[in-house]
Amino acid sequence: MPALAYCVEAAAAPPPGCAFAGDSSLPSPVLFSGGPPETTIFTSPAAAPISENPSWSPSLSSSLYKIDGWGAPYFSVNGSGNMTVRPYGTATLPHQEIDLLKIVKKASDPISSGGLGLQLPLIVRFPDVLKNRLESLQSAFDCAIQSQGYGSHYQGVYPVKCNQDRFVVEDIVKFGSPFRFGLEAGSKPEILLAMSCLCKGNRDAFLVCNGFKDAEYISLALIARKLALNTVIVLEQEEELDLVIDLSKALFVRPVIGMRAKLRTKHSGHFGSTSGEKGKFGLTTTQILRVVRKLKQADMLDCLQLLHFHIGSQIPSTALLTDGISEAAQIYCELVRLGANMLVIDIGGGLGIDYDGSKSGDSELSVAYELEEYASTVVDAVRCVCDRRAVKHPIICSESGRAIVSHHSVLIFEAVSASSYEVPSMSPIERQYLVDGLTDDARIDYQNLLTAAYMGEYEACLLYADQLKQCCVDKFKDGCLGMEELAAVDGLCALVSKAIGEVDAVRTYHVNLSIFTSIPDFWGIDQLFPIVPIHRLDQRPSVRGILSDLTCDSDGKIDRFVNGESSLPLHELEGNSSLSGGGGRYYLGMFLGGAYEEALGGVHNLFSSPSVVRVMQSDGPHSFAVTRTVPGPSCADILRVMQHEPELMFETLKHRAEEFGQEEDDVGGIANSLAMSFRNMPYLASASSCTNGAGDAEQWTYCYA
Repeated sequence: MPALAYCVEAAAAPPPGCAFAGDSSLPSPVLFSGGPPETTIFTSPAAAPISENPSWSPSLSSSLYKIDGWGAPYFSVNGSGNMTVRPYGTATLPHQEIDLLKIVKKASDPISSGGLGLQLPLIVRFPDVLKNRLESLQSAFDCAIQSQGYGSHYQGVYPVKCNQDRFVVEDIVKFGSPFRFGLEAGSKPEILLAMSCLCKGNRDAFLVCNGFKDAEYISLALIARKLALNTVIVLEQEEELDLVIDLSKALFVRPVIGMRAKLRTKHSGHFGSTSGEKGKFGLTTTQILRVVRKLKQADMLDCLQLLHFHIGSQIPSTALLTDGISEAAQIYCELVRLGANMLVIDIGGGLGIDYDGSKSGDSELSVAYELEEYASTVVDAVRCVCDRRAVKHPIICSESGRAIVSHHSVLIFEAVSASSYEVPSMSPIERQYLVDGLTDDARIDYQNLLTAAYMGEYEACLLYADQLKQCCVDKFKDGCLGMEELAAVDGLCALVSKAIGEVDAVRTYHVNLSIFTSIPDFWGIDQLFPIVPIHRLDQRPSVRGILSDLTCDSDGKIDRFVNGESSLPLHELEGNSSLSGGGGRYYLGMFLGGAYEEALGGVHNLFSSPSVVRVMQSDGPHSFAVTRTVPGPSCADILRVMQHEPELMFETLKHRAEEFGQEEDDVGGIANSLAMSFRNMPYLASASSCTNGAGDAEQWTYCYA
């Protein structure tokens, strides 16, 4: 008897020669041999079925997840199957590689066990990577300038909007000081932090002031000039010039002025929406000419020294880069001809990174050039135009924020459980009970299903199983069928799907994370980031999964990945849920997310930002040292963001317990539980971390009395 027919056969087999109910013209069933074609979970050559690949290796995982494509030269897999960080890029020695799993263990282990007692999710920052990115950018431009005989130098700035974290900005100023690396600000808070940080930087470093400006913003920029900071006020709108002229005279400051040109060159796609003639920012050629005339009338044309433009983020190819820079360089030369004291051409952002490892110029997730090729293209385009126009080569400035900070930060989070639909078994007695409980219409669908199974008609089986299921659902809604019968039908249909091979192999992995808080660009603009298990990469992943976060929102899931597929190769979770204290933990890492994600993250469902550790390479036993820890905001912290008062909330709930006549010991226990909940992060915690300390309520009352 075919296995499929056995799955759906009732206790009593149908008579030979049975046909579909209601149609006696069908022939007698023909038994079939074999089963439906087997399907494999992975289509990648590196991820062949285990029968074809009995052994698995870290190198196969590296190929499967394309780690060498998007991760080089900073991320790799070690012999133990763990993701590692190479803090100095290609110059990293083997003993200097940092094992991410060891960092997670150090950060999350209890303090009593020598850990830091931090709760996940966790952001791990690597200042050594940040320093290497800055040095690599500077070196690429230095080499291009030297090889092409360029007559000036490169002097970049970091746009703080990419990641305004204090220690990130301070590190960039410190690491960039030897080559006069500066900062770019686009708002009043950003210019304040930039002014403060640059007081410890190189005196020649630029402070580029972009964005829409009012009198207060311009006054701050002029004050920065008074404080001997190399400040440039970039005009985004023509109207800003009047404020600059008036306020500079009132404050007795001779400003340095730049202007942002609105180029005709346009970068297609999402990241190019601010470019082109109808872009959000910048001045048209007509407006540029009016600004020049007005500065000349005010005897301030010598103040105009910088031309800024921005083609768009993630410039995909050097062809587009050449086109845009050539246009801008012509404007620069025209400004020189008109008498401006031009010194700097600021090419803006746009230096892209390869999120998917494809090295393709046809994808918004990738770019078709390396850092050295980008720098060489920029220098060559500016040099060629200026040489043709007999104009002195300007200082080249760029605002390459994404390329500087993306690699230095890794988000680590845990998969706490996974959905798995266990197809129920069904005995002959249970099948007979099912059939006896069906209505006449449903029994006909069941009989048709059984006949199709005997005949090996896979598509017909699925059709009749679906009809049977829908019929039973309708009868259940009408009150004609009990829940037991409905559940039995669900189980039967699942058995059919499994036998035919139509069971959805993709599982849902529930992760201890808020996508809206930690990966907002995925939700907001469909930006994809590499996501990889940070351990067990010496084992073959056996399932595919999507990731579902903790929020009560249908958008809180990740079901698109940089491999171009709608699921991710994952490993089976070991044992029971880690939240209950059983089984091993399963950690995933989101890479290349050091730009924008932290600043853009919201507080949907009142989930807070992750904990943070700052890790430097060291010569210790684990090759790293944690130099700074920042526990994630507590429930109380995040409640304050929304104007709640946790102290009053705690007292209200404590009085409520007393009011309803709880015993004194019970009131104390309730107060301790409440105090701990207010003080903990809003994310899920393992059972071992949910014990109540004796002094929790007392400490809470003391802190907030």
